Amino acid sequence: MNLFEKFNIETDNEHLYEIAFTHASYATIHDLDYNYERLEFLGDSVLSLIVSEYLFKKYPHYEEGELTKKRSNYVCQNALIYYSQKLKLKDYLRVSAEESNLTKNEVISITADIFESFLGAIFIDQGIEFAKDFVSEWIFKYIDQERVFFEDYKSAMKEYGDAKEKNIEYHILKEYGVPHDKTFIMACLVDGQEMGVGRGKNKKEAEQSAAKGAMRKLRLGRN
Repeated sequence: MNLFEKFNIETDNEHLYEIAFTHASYATIHDLDYNYERLEFLGDSVLSLIVSEYLFKKYPHYEEGELTKKRSNYVCQNALIYYSQKLKLKDYLRVSAEESNLTKNEVISITADIFESFLGAIFIDQGIEFAKDFVSEWIFKYIDQERVFFEDYKSAMKEYGDAKEKNIEYHILKEYGVPHDKTFIMACLVDGQEMGVGRGKNKKEAEQSAAKGAMRKLRLGRN
């Protein structure tokens, strides 16, 4: 189905949406002076604002920290990937013919990126109210269902450490890969003893993975 028919978009600026789905690799191959990265930047802020407002109204008794934690769950990479896949946005992506050479991390990142760039284009072209309606239709249902996209294992380990008076630390064990596609391996230490090891495409992700491993080893009740 046509992108504009699918999402009920009436526009005189179809090129803006071409930009929203143009990966840097495609732009390089075709000598274009644009890609989706600027719209992705904008869409990230638009999504954060709309979700923040909805949470602010939905949970009137929540403090700032609780709202921030809630919001993180619905704007994290796992959530963006889920939204993007549900909307089948990859069908509209323009990427170089060498897409098969992209690493797994790059494919995952692109899937998340194009949800934000598409939302950025919607905001520029249709305005904030249409953007709110779009997010309301496709995302708010997951907030109402309290769908979990992001488990904050580091916070859980900190709570464990505070309760048991144990020192929780994270040390980098290894770092490899080219600058745009790094892999980090981190260890979670409890009172100096290695309890979990995890990897990720950035340090924060690797720390979360290591904390998850530590919680599993300590049998602290999460998967």
